[in-house]
Amino acid sequence: MIGRIRGSLADKQPPHLLIESHGVGYEVEAPMSVFYKLPELGEEVVLYTHFVVREDAQLLYGFSSRDERELFRTLIKVNGVGPKLGLTLLSGIEADAFVRCVQEGDTATLVKLPGVGKKTAERLIVEMKDKLDRWQSAPLLDGKPLIAGGEMAAAAKDIEQEAVSALVTLGYKPQDASKVIGKLFKEGMTSEELIRQALKSMI
Repeated sequence: MIGRIRGSLADKQPPHLLIESHGVGYEVEAPMSVFYKLPELGEEVVLYTHFVVREDAQLLYGFSSRDERELFRTLIKVNGVGPKLGLTLLSGIEADAFVRCVQEGDTATLVKLPGVGKKTAERLIVEMKDKLDRWQSAPLLDGKPLIAGGEMAAAAKDIEQEAVSALVTLGYKPQDASKVIGKLFKEGMTSEELIRQALKSMI
């Protein structure tokens, strides 16, 4: 199993990353919480990974910390929650806030995330509550996503398109994503900042 990867960041297009290590380019899928913390292209990045082998594919998922990876592994054990929804959850809400929602039975916040209906929210709470006892949650952040990271040198149009694409990949409808991004975009914003604010406004 591939549990950790260190290499040069070759490309980043949410939710996909390309990390070059010892001459090999590894394709990695990651939640937006990882993208907010990424360095510039060409710089070194270290991710904790979860490797999935299927009949039709071999997939590598990357996370900023062991705790975030462990939360992802706990999520995908829940009935009806696969890796795609797991990434969506970790992209739309900060990990501590998600854990607090589960511990307090807060379905109202969970159902605001794409792909999570009332039954799924209830299932997450029932199946995960006892498995998150060791998690030391920070004060509730009202579902705020993680703080965005460094700037990206790109034209305003490209930034908006990248943000819309990221939201659509996370499960939001294209028309909803375009509408929110159009309202929030301001000159000088990076795509990470725009995505962060959009996710915050949609929860």
